[in-house]
Order: sequence, then structure tokens, then C-alpha cells
Amino acid sequence: MRQVLADYTVSISELKKNPSALLVQASGSPIAVLNHNKPAAYLVPADTYEVMMDLMEHVELAKRLEERQLESALS
Repeated sequence: MRQVLADYTVSISELKKNPSALLVQASGSPIAVLNHNKPAAYLVPADTYEVMMDLMEHVELAKRLEERQLESALS
């Protein structure tokens, strides 16, 4: 069974009824969207998503830097 990584959960049908109210209720916390009681998606605030994308970009840049440093050391 997949772990739910959010304090708030909602079914897909509940999400369809009033998504704005759910966002207000969660107060900026992620919401797990469940399909047959399994996480199908996560709904996160735009600010949180932007931070996540920035972090992923930093991780990718760090990997590239590490690869280049390793290549230089081997040359």
C-alpha cells in the first residue's frame, strides 16, 4: 500500500465539488487526492511548487558540477 504524504486527504469527487474551499481548509498544506483510497495526486500551493522546482533545479546543477569535477580529476 502506498504511503499518504500529506496531512489532508480528499477524494477525487470531493475535489470536483469545491476545490477552492479545500485549499482554504488546508491552509497552505499539501492535499493528497485519493482514488479508491490510494494517492492519485498531490495538490500543493503554487508557492510550494515553485520552491520544489527551484530545489530540483539546484539538485540537478549539483549533480552536473559533481560529474564535471570527477571528469577533471580523472583527466
